Amino acid sequence: MKIIAVEDDPVARAVLRLALRRLGHEIIEVDDGEAAWKILNETTDVRIVVSDWVMPRSDGLELCRRIRERAGSDYVYFILVTSRDATQENRMAAADAGVDDFLLKPLDVSELWTRLRVAERILGYTRQVRMLEELLPICAYCKKIRDDQNYWQQLEGFISERTGVDFSHSVCPDCYQRVLVPEIESLKQAAAPKSVPSVERKH
Repeated sequence: MKIIAVEDDPVARAVLRLALRRLGHEIIEVDDGEAAWKILNETTDVRIVVSDWVMPRSDGLELCRRIRERAGSDYVYFILVTSRDATQENRMAAADAGVDDFLLKPLDVSELWTRLRVAERILGYTRQVRMLEELLPICAYCKKIRDDQNYWQQLEGFISERTGVDFSHSVCPDCYQRVLVPEIESLKQAAAPKSVPSVERKH
């Protein structure tokens, strides 16, 4: 994945760069939040930010707040890397700013790998939700949905395949009165014994 690495210290940035490249990611390096913000507004293919907390001009929390306030953009997963103590107060400040994850320096590559795997899964879920929120091609007659491979499938299967949601079926009050009640009455009439016409005898 393409990741923005935000770190003002050259040595710490080199460590972060090597760790991310070692894990197979494409890196965009910047030295403060303002530079990262500019890149995020110029491209749409960056979905993860790994940022230091304390930086000049715009720090990590300010950058995260600005990202969260953007409207209509894809979700960006934000990992804060800091030398500050992981106190309850610091964690709460990070969470309030919209930070998704919190890592302490010195950077542990195996721990970073774990957090990035979590980020990839969550971003996958957000893409699925975003797709479901957008306009979906649906047949006006049978209500099947067309997917990205131009394959038509039932609505329940389409949603379940992408979200893991299972469905239980019921009948709404409108359909009960409009569809089921007439069908029940029709079945009752069909099952009712037919009267035999009487035959008048002639003497």
